[in-house]
Amino acid sequence: MDEQFVSIGKAAKMLGMSIEGLRKWEREGRLIPVRTVTNHRRYRVADLHALMHETEHNSAPDTRCILYARVSTKKQQEAGNLDRQLGRLTAYAAEHQWTVVAAFTDVASGLNEKRRGLHQLLDLARERQASVVVVEYRDRLARFGLGYLETFLHAFGVRVIVMENMVKDDQQELVEDLIAITTSFSARIYGKRGGKKMGSTVRQAMATLAQEEIPE
Repeated sequence: MDEQFVSIGKAAKMLGMSIEGLRKWEREGRLIPVRTVTNHRRYRVADLHALMHETEHNSAPDTRCILYARVSTKKQQEAGNLDRQLGRLTAYAAEHQWTVVAAFTDVASGLNEKRRGLHQLLDLARERQASVVVVEYRDRLARFGLGYLETFLHAFGVRVIVMENMVKDDQQELVEDLIAITTSFSARIYGKRGGKKMGSTVRQAMATLAQEEIPE
């Protein structure tokens, strides 16, 4: 590992920048390190050399990007949330003068691993058709396990850019994800019918709780 990876201090020295600058790049998705078992950052020497070579030759960076937008429910889609999200992503790419090679959308929970749009995105990444994936919020790409997706994309030279570097606090989506988790586990334990029944029970309970929180 020592021959292929270096610490954040050595990486900063190689690039001639500060450690905080590298941390900022990580938050922006520009240069993602791997993590050791003790959670220390390690940077690929090959990635650093590529950046150094790019700087020395003053070459323009690859700016082909893929846009990805997602909402959890058909109701959100019908309300125009998906279109507006995609519009903001398109404007963001235009502002940074990136070339959009594809735009994918999904109407599904962030916990759903069988999203068609997400799989199409990953297929393009494997084909090295883009260097950047742009999402509005981190949880648009995945509610959990985003780090695994970022590592996969990074292996093909693709970085994830997040417009708003935070998790969107959308109560309705969190409720939908809770119902999805409950339904999935209940289905495994009690069968498909039992899973649907449990999901319906949770949905009714959440609706009742919401009504009780409304002041009279």
